[in-house]
Amino acid sequence: MGKLDNKVAVVTGGASGMGKAIVELFVKEGAKVVCADYNIDGAQEVVDALNNDYPESAVAIQADVSNQEQNEAMIDKAIEEFGQLDILVNNAGIMDGFEPVSRAEVDRFKRILEVNTYSVFYSMRKAIPIFEKQGHGVIINNSSIAGLVGAHAGAAYTASKHAIMGLTKNTGFSYASKNIRCNAIGTGGVNTNIGSTMGDIDPEAYSYIEAGNTGNIRIAESEEIAKVALFLASDDSSYVNGSVLTADGGLTAF
Repeated sequence: MGKLDNKVAVVTGGASGMGKAIVELFVKEGAKVVCADYNIDGAQEVVDALNNDYPESAVAIQADVSNQEQNEAMIDKAIEEFGQLDILVNNAGIMDGFEPVSRAEVDRFKRILEVNTYSVFYSMRKAIPIFEKQGHGVIINNSSIAGLVGAHAGAAYTASKHAIMGLTKNTGFSYASKNIRCNAIGTGGVNTNIGSTMGDIDPEAYSYIEAGNTGNIRIAESEEIAKVALFLASDDSSYVNGSVLTADGGLTAF
């Protein structure tokens, strides 16, 4: 028996990193999963590998999560393929270059908010009515400790992740009576490819941030964060709602 038997999940950013690890673990725990990613080739590769061992357990869909129509299509895909939706994992995100507000470019600031924050709003807005109709549902927003403090990223990324924390708490409270839970994961450093989305790095700002990091905190592996997501998705966390589960190896305890 798996912790997610008979459940259907949508996971964004599922082609690599934490998203890939979450997709894989959820399938192994009995869930059917829609693996959504802009990188459709990578998503399909993840799905094909899983379906070899767990037939008809996963499907891939290309989605730019910042595009409302494509975002909502991945929720429709879950209903079309598996007949239901029980779990939504908003994992996709991009990074800034550590720029403080005075050096942040307007277009880049907007793009980061679109990918990191608007995408979460779009998918939750689409999923909530489904959850209300069926009487249950779980949302997990994979955020960052940048949503808790101000010194681990630039202005745009920090703002986007603070907004996710607010959306999480408001949603958890607003729908608690309807058996819908919404929680966030506040990750620290994780070994993923998000660095490829950074572009040029602001050297002065980065030097301040790097100086504030402690040398005794290791970088997490994606599989470690996937286990946190599994806890939040399963009945093991049935009374956890509107919360941020920090998984940073102790970085914010410094």
